[in-house]
Amino acid sequence: MTWLWFLGLVQKRKARLAGAAAGIAITVALLASLGAFLAQSTASMTRRAIAGVPVDWQVQLVSATTAQSVTAAIGQAATVSRLQTVGYADVAGFEAHTGASVQTTGKGKVLGLDAAYVRDYPAQFRTLLGRLDGVLIAQQTAANLHVTVGDAVTIHRIGLAPVDVRVAGIVDLPHADSLFQAVGVPAGAAPQAPPDNVLLMPIDEWHRLFDPQAAIRPDSIRVQLHVRLAHDRLPGDPQAAFEAVLGAARNLEARIAGNGIVADNLAARLDAVRSDALYAKVLFLFLGAPGALLATFLTMAVVASGAGRRRRDQALLRIRGASRARIMKLAAVEAACVGMGGTIAGLVLATLVSRMLLGVDMLAVSAVGWIAAALAGVVLAPAIMLATAWIDARQTTVATARMTIGYDHAALWQRIGLDFIFIALSAVIFWRTWSTGYQVVLAPEGTPSSSIDYPAFLAPVLLWLGLGLLAVRVCLTGLRRGRARLARWLDPIAGSLAGIVAAALSRQRKRMTQGIALVALAFAFATSTAIFNTTYNAQTRVDAELTNGADVTVTGTSQAPASTKLRELAALPGVSAAQSMQHRLAYVGTDLQDLYGIDARHIGEATRMSNAYFVGGNAKQTLDELARTPDGILVAEETVRDFQLQAGDELNLRLQNAHDHQYHVVRFHFIGVVREFPTAPRDSFLVANARYVGQQTGADAAEIVLLKTSTSPAQIASAARGIVASLAAVQVSDVGQAQHLIGSSLTAVDLGGLTRLELAFAVVMVAGAAGLVLALGIADRRRTFAILSALGAKPRQLGAFLWSEALLLLVTGTSIGLLTGFALAWMLVKLLTGVFDPPPESVSMPWLYLTTVVGVALLSVVFAVIGAQWETRIPPVQRMREI
Repeated sequence: MTWLWFLGLVQKRKARLAGAAAGIAITVALLASLGAFLAQSTASMTRRAIAGVPVDWQVQLVSATTAQSVTAAIGQAATVSRLQTVGYADVAGFEAHTGASVQTTGKGKVLGLDAAYVRDYPAQFRTLLGRLDGVLIAQQTAANLHVTVGDAVTIHRIGLAPVDVRVAGIVDLPHADSLFQAVGVPAGAAPQAPPDNVLLMPIDEWHRLFDPQAAIRPDSIRVQLHVRLAHDRLPGDPQAAFEAVLGAARNLEARIAGNGIVADNLAARLDAVRSDALYAKVLFLFLGAPGALLATFLTMAVVASGAGRRRRDQALLRIRGASRARIMKLAAVEAACVGMGGTIAGLVLATLVSRMLLGVDMLAVSAVGWIAAALAGVVLAPAIMLATAWIDARQTTVATARMTIGYDHAALWQRIGLDFIFIALSAVIFWRTWSTGYQVVLAPEGTPSSSIDYPAFLAPVLLWLGLGLLAVRVCLTGLRRGRARLARWLDPIAGSLAGIVAAALSRQRKRMTQGIALVALAFAFATSTAIFNTTYNAQTRVDAELTNGADVTVTGTSQAPASTKLRELAALPGVSAAQSMQHRLAYVGTDLQDLYGIDARHIGEATRMSNAYFVGGNAKQTLDELARTPDGILVAEETVRDFQLQAGDELNLRLQNAHDHQYHVVRFHFIGVVREFPTAPRDSFLVANARYVGQQTGADAAEIVLLKTSTSPAQIASAARGIVASLAAVQVSDVGQAQHLIGSSLTAVDLGGLTRLELAFAVVMVAGAAGLVLALGIADRRRTFAILSALGAKPRQLGAFLWSEALLLLVTGTSIGLLTGFALAWMLVKLLTGVFDPPPESVSMPWLYLTTVVGVALLSVVFAVIGAQWETRIPPVQRMREI
């Protein structure tokens, strides 16, 4: 009998089985694809974190320890791909004679490097001028001494006579913080910043000059081994990679037994990535969980739509002597059929979707996600279908099993007001999180990391559920009490049958409300996901423009300022605006900070001046105030806090004068606080009027030129490189390059693949909620339409019922869903303020996508109604026999 029942289901109920299996397939595919995204994101974070560390280990040797002995131990503790010896020497200062003046510096450091060091660790240097095979001088030191390639610099050794060296090149040290870190020194005792005065020379020459100093002052000389591990041997998971690197470092420390101290830069970076991987999980939680719940609700609706037919089938089975156990066994056959079919289809769909939208092989990156999704599908369908069958089978008699009319009792959740409770809890959690200023994802100073408050994400989830239940309550009440008003609304479609149609819809209010709620939840999911993703992507470009400075940024030096080519750059085809910007260095007390000189009235023509850049939230007002105050200055929040500044304070800075190359005191007035500024670092910097800075320093030239483009920034950047080719050490960058780096950084997961994945599934679920539920509901009433046809109802009159039901379902569900989606997206953007740098002033609206979703829902409803109308043309006697 079980086999015959299965064959009968396949032959007679294949459309309904396919619909239920489709709901399971969507759920399984969404979960598996999101699992693939999660695995891909964490593995990508690990790769980028490893690639971003210039030196994995810095092993500092203690006195009298040979590099050869420690090198052997390193090879035993880990697989090494690169290893170089670096010497560090403290010096009393540097001196240079330029023309008739003599420039001196304070204490500094001289590094000894092997010729292959530059090749093995290219990220440590950025060549500005000259070559890399001789004595190199850091950019700031060259500016302090006012020397260039070919000039002589005197090194004042400690306890020994000075020596002269000749400069072969000028370099920038992008990773000076880690290069000069104090290895083995407790966290508060180490210097707060790398040295300002640095020379680098070949290791053989370094030994010749500083081995005598080591003999008399061994405390002034250190030797480090810089190690790069074999990255291809590390696991892809950040937690596993961290444990592997940390374990290898501890193994090394045990092997060298106090003869060296390990600065584990790679483990520190991976430790941060372990926390950053939580961000990908947050995206999975918020963007995936509602989609999975929605797919589950859709499956439940498909299963529930056949409740009347199942009750009739059970009644017939009981008449023929079937026991409750037999009925449940037959229901299990249907559940297994749907569960297995939906799971297999979902896994196949997930594999295809992952390859097309994420560009990854799901089996290769997410075996755990594959298994979890498969289990979810196998368990979900039987759980839903068997629970429904068990509830129906609890009827004690055939008569009660066939009963379809009874008292309309309010559900338990309606009586206790669960919808209002969910909404109130959501408001309380959101208010607690927002009022305390806590940001769900934090990116502190230094190494990026994240700290996630998972309970805060209950706010949007509870709001989503609460508004969904509230929509159910409102629709049930409206259909029960608003029959007359509904008839007036339906009059353009139903005409003289409007009252009868309204009465029919009111009688079927539970089924109609179920369909409206599903459409509303589907639209809410699609809308909130689309708005958040659009806002995220828009802010990624804003962040890239902030980092790069503008669409295209030309960065020169004090010796070769980019402003000398300002007119030629501004005249490039496709450049809509060009502004110069000074980049100088100024001492605030003893703290050396970046100073940016701008034309406050026109800087916004070439680059975005967001309100979020300034404390007070008004960019125009702040810049106007700066323009009205010639000696005014905007100070970064960190500097204001560190130096306890108040608005109106006189701020005395030391700036280098172009005539004597010495630092002189320049007076400014503190007028405002700046959080972010184009090209500026994240911590301490200053913004002032370029004219005033030029007057006080004797140099009007600007080191930076910002270009706003009306065409491709990459093309303009290419043309700009040709113009500034004659300027030494000038760099040209475009916003696309910065956006790629930011979009793939540790604190900003690339949402491109996830966006395509989520929005594609959202469209499918909207179509399923609007079209499939409507079609199945109409299919359940084939008998009713057949009877109406037999009584003389014409196709046009039957169409009035069909189109009225479709219109009510689509318009009401879409309206509620869009409003709910807007609220959810706004709440999520506010909660995730810490993700955005700077935070968005408002959410970005994906009008094209929302229009597409509405169009897809409309088409699915139209197809469902046209299909039902086509069936009404079949003779009623034939339809009654088929039913």
